[in-house]
Amino acid sequence: MLFPLPLRAACSLLAWFCLYKWFCHRYRHRNLEWSCRLVTLTHGILATCLSAYIGFIDGPWPLSHPGSPNTTLQVHGLCLSLGYFIFDLCWCVYFQTEGALMLAHHLVSIVGIAASLALGESAGDVNAVIFGSEITNPLLQARWFLKELGRYHTFTGDLVDFLFVVLFTGVRIGVGAWLMYCELASPRPRWYIKLGGVVMYVVSWVFMVSICRFARRKSISKYQAWRSRRSRELGCKTNGHLKGH
Repeated sequence: MLFPLPLRAACSLLAWFCLYKWFCHRYRHRNLEWSCRLVTLTHGILATCLSAYIGFIDGPWPLSHPGSPNTTLQVHGLCLSLGYFIFDLCWCVYFQTEGALMLAHHLVSIVGIAASLALGESAGDVNAVIFGSEITNPLLQARWFLKELGRYHTFTGDLVDFLFVVLFTGVRIGVGAWLMYCELASPRPRWYIKLGGVVMYVVSWVFMVSICRFARRKSISKYQAWRSRRSRELGCKTNGHLKGH
């Protein structure tokens, strides 16, 4: 390695902080959360694309080779995300914007990434978890920005919510269960790497319960709004017309 891992992680943290400060300057008419959300969106897109390339193209395939030695590209990807998670955890703690569950998610992510980098193995497994965690992140941020711009209650907002629920259920819950099974069944990964994977999957299920409640509420609300609109339309069609005798 050209640079020690702690230095690379520190450079990543500094880069995310500088990007945040640039966003604060560029969008100074907005609140600070706007800039932080832009940083989160940027990381979500970069991490999803990079982890997808690592997992699907560069390899090794995490479902068949869990616990494999780290590759150079995997280390680059983990350092990129490690700096971001440290930045975002500090931001959330300082401004007290997130609950205990999200803070626990970030903390487990930091510990898992750091452990993989220190061990020199299981980066492919951690990279797969990052892919599953970040693939829905751009949609989550898009939902927040739509609310801020007053465009959430539109077809675009409904589409973003639908895609988020489908991706979260299919990738983080469905594919996540497959990955966890492969991880636990393999003798290669260390026990604490396996434990971290189980904790992340449990956190995903806690999020899933909240998402199911949200989806149920929104579906009922949409159905009631449709029935109300349908009743008004039928009322307009019959209003002023006499029944024939």
